[in-house]
Amino acid sequence: MAASILVVDDDENIRELLRMHLSAAGYDVHVARDAISAGYMVLRSPPDLIISDVNMPHMDGFEFIAALKADKSLPHIPVIFLTSMEEGDQRGKELGAVGYVTKPVRADRLLSLVAKHVPGGTHPIG
Repeated sequence: MAASILVVDDDENIRELLRMHLSAAGYDVHVARDAISAGYMVLRSPPDLIISDVNMPHMDGFEFIAALKADKSLPHIPVIFLTSMEEGDQRGKELGAVGYVTKPVRADRLLSLVAKHVPGGTHPIG
């Protein structure tokens, strides 16, 4: 069974680009346009991995992941942040993120990072 990945980004083009790359690599991909709708999706069915933008309206990616981590009823979910900011690395590590990818997203880097943390894809690591 393919690993499920939740992509959270307020930019529709980014969401669809990541959905296309991840689906082609064999993952079961779900998308959300903001942290609020993503939170509901996680509560209904926790994914195997979350890829979250940092800069979003209402609640940023860091706040979203901090809120998820505060809910002890949820399993540990690896997180990769999408960011154009350098602080993605430092603040992400503080929140236990497994990595970050800068925008514009390089599909090979994203897929390699995802494959290191969830099973189920067909993309070779490297």
